[in-house]
Amino acid sequence: MALNYTNSVPLHLQLKNELEQKIYEGIYIGKIPSERELMDEYYVSRSTVRQSIDQLVREGVLEKKRGKGTFVALKPIDDWLGSLSSTTETIERMGMDPGARLIESKIVTLSNHLREITGLAEAYYIKRVRYANHIPIGIETNYYPVEIGLKLANYDLNKESLYELLERQLDVNTYAADQIIKSAHLTKEDGALLNIPIRSSMLNAERKLVDVNGDFVEFENAYYRSDMYSFKIKLSRNQM
Repeated sequence: MALNYTNSVPLHLQLKNELEQKIYEGIYIGKIPSERELMDEYYVSRSTVRQSIDQLVREGVLEKKRGKGTFVALKPIDDWLGSLSSTTETIERMGMDPGARLIESKIVTLSNHLREITGLAEAYYIKRVRYANHIPIGIETNYYPVEIGLKLANYDLNKESLYELLERQLDVNTYAADQIIKSAHLTKEDGALLNIPIRSSMLNAERKLVDVNGDFVEFENAYYRSDMYSFKIKLSRNQM
């Protein structure tokens, strides 16, 4: 299958996109075709193939194993919509290693929009990059009542799960959440944090969490890489 030689997009980027598509569609699982096989399939040079593969390796999509070949490195992270679970729990269920990096945490004055959602004039703000197997998969910003946020700030937020801290350390009985999921694009700043183009397709998930008494606990506004994060839900048809 030849690439488009009249396209202004360089051949190595066209090939990279083709390989990515096959990975995310599950066509390539485990080891991908050899350099020679890709050269023959797409009618491109070895240098073009290597450029494409090297970029996917840098992005964490592929990994090279000496003497064995090149293998798919990432797995999509599935999150069931009916389950109230943390990002850490979701990543662990997929057999991957969760991680986080704290960007900033502070007390902030809320916009009118956030005041309507939280019922607060000010909140404790936490922003983190989330990782799966050391690959950055998303940006999470969380807002808490100041009293709760100041307690969370006493822990190492580069390592801890916020949900676990709430439930096990602060004795907050989380109960239910309303969540909205939509497509979105990143800011230039957040694109740099994830090391992806700012026009990349993202999943934006907004979640409001309450405790057993219905009191506000947390509002999360998160952006996840749509190539690594997917949501699924089981549906059934009512029988009349």
